[in-house]
Amino acid sequence: MPAFARHYSVLRAAARPARDEAEAFDSHILAAILAAALAEAEISGSPPIDGLGLSPADVDRLLGSCFPGYSAPTFRTLPPSGPSEEEVLLVDLLMAHRAGPEPVATWLSVLIARRAMRPDHLWQDLGLNDRGELNRLLARHFRSLHAGNTGNMRWKKYFYRVLCEAEGFSLCAAPSCSVCADFNDCFGAEDGLSRLADLRRRVEEAA
Repeated sequence: MPAFARHYSVLRAAARPARDEAEAFDSHILAAILAAALAEAEISGSPPIDGLGLSPADVDRLLGSCFPGYSAPTFRTLPPSGPSEEEVLLVDLLMAHRAGPEPVATWLSVLIARRAMRPDHLWQDLGLNDRGELNRLLARHFRSLHAGNTGNMRWKKYFYRVLCEAEGFSLCAAPSCSVCADFNDCFGAEDGLSRLADLRRRVEEAA
């Protein structure tokens, strides 16, 4: 079983029973992010906590609150590597817009900012099934930020656009998105396989 699916399955089995569908969704999101960091660490050899950005104490609080049946010595290491200036700005942006239940929204502000430094589409960086899950996550926990993306821009591009506008300058020189030569880079389809979809594909091919 691929590392991501293995870690995700263990985390889901250790999750606290959800009180409602929204809490079950949060559990899925957090399990996916944690599993993505653990799988990444197995490949890179870096501490899993580096893929999260949270302090060891915050990781312990997250696990104790959401995954009480999970034993995680791999997370109890030195603090994660320090955030870049870009990551700090993104954490601040997300924190300013958080609207979901606490402390999950605060944890997600840090987790999303750290995972956004990875090279894939943000939904893939987070270990989610598709962009629709990312939209739902942002609508639930960062309502005003989600509402501002009226053109359905790719989320990393949108975050940087908002950050640039806050600093008083434009992300690009085009007079409008409709005439920009890089339109597809900002608004193109965010396709590709999720880690879980890739696992299903491999199982079907082996059958």
